[in-house]
Amino acid sequence: MSAPSDLAANIAAHVVDELHRKGMPTSEEDRAQFIALLIATEFPDADEVSIKHAIKAVNDHIRTGAFRPVESLRAIEPINLAGLDIGAPQNGEPICERVDPKTLFVDPSYQRDIGERGLRQIRQILECFDWNRFKPPICAYAEHDGQTVLKVLDGQHTAIAAASHPDIDWIPVMICEARETSAQAAAFVGQNTQRLNVTPLQLHQAALVAQDEDALTIDQVCTKAGVRVLQYSVKTFEPGDTVAINAIAKLVDARGAMRARIILEVLAKAKMAPILAPQIKAVELLLTDDEYRHSITPEALTEAITGSWLTDHDEGKRIALSHKWPFWKALAIHWFRNTKKTKPATAGRAA
Repeated sequence: MSAPSDLAANIAAHVVDELHRKGMPTSEEDRAQFIALLIATEFPDADEVSIKHAIKAVNDHIRTGAFRPVESLRAIEPINLAGLDIGAPQNGEPICERVDPKTLFVDPSYQRDIGERGLRQIRQILECFDWNRFKPPICAYAEHDGQTVLKVLDGQHTAIAAASHPDIDWIPVMICEARETSAQAAAFVGQNTQRLNVTPLQLHQAALVAQDEDALTIDQVCTKAGVRVLQYSVKTFEPGDTVAINAIAKLVDARGAMRARIILEVLAKAKMAPILAPQIKAVELLLTDDEYRHSITPEALTEAITGSWLTDHDEGKRIALSHKWPFWKALAIHWFRNTKKTKPATAGRAA
């Protein structure tokens, strides 16, 4: 594993401070849940590598035994509402029912099929099934083949495990008021926004079904640029495929729909397979930074980067190591040097 980044160190320091302030949870499961939720809430944009480094650093600190035990029980108390615009509940209060898990359904329009990773999770639930760890699936009524059924909005792995268990006939579920598919997809997004085990691709797909304005804008930008956002990662990519939904969302937010389309179109026309986050950031720099954008055109950049990704990747890594730059920046400099110029570049980084 490579050396921890500054971001990983910052995350670890924050988690350690919170553990010192609030006390160490008594069980390993509660501690892991506390750390995961804290990182997801406070550092939502952290990359996976930084998170892994941070968690390792926290665990190393825990092993030193430097934490005080959790304090005595703390009563739930309301917070100060001054300055808050309190929204009224938009739907009715959920109800709890016991149901046969084999009668539940899943909507593939916003929830992906169970893959090998999901099967491993289900097997783990079955091997260590414990009602004390059971979290009732979140469901909603829907019409299917002329009948009213319950669709699982969140917790399909739990539901499948329960349906597979030979000693379980009934499980408790929480039923929300969300009759339409768009409302159910929106509920899925709401249930999973703060959780680490739901991928950004799944959330984006659910947001599309829910007609979320930002998700629809991203979809329109990608469609016009010739980019196809996959619902999940695959082993073999076609030109224009991407799973870098977070990078695209940041691009659209920072640059607007029109400029984001132009940037993505460069990579789509270059037949990148897949389109990666560092590539997006590199093209964004070249087409928006005053030091580079006046010297090249999107068409010239596309021509320069088509068909040379493996070589460009290696050269970008070499430049990044040599200058201690982020890979995306090194890649941008390499691409700039290989792109036909419309006029001399401004003196600076690329000189």
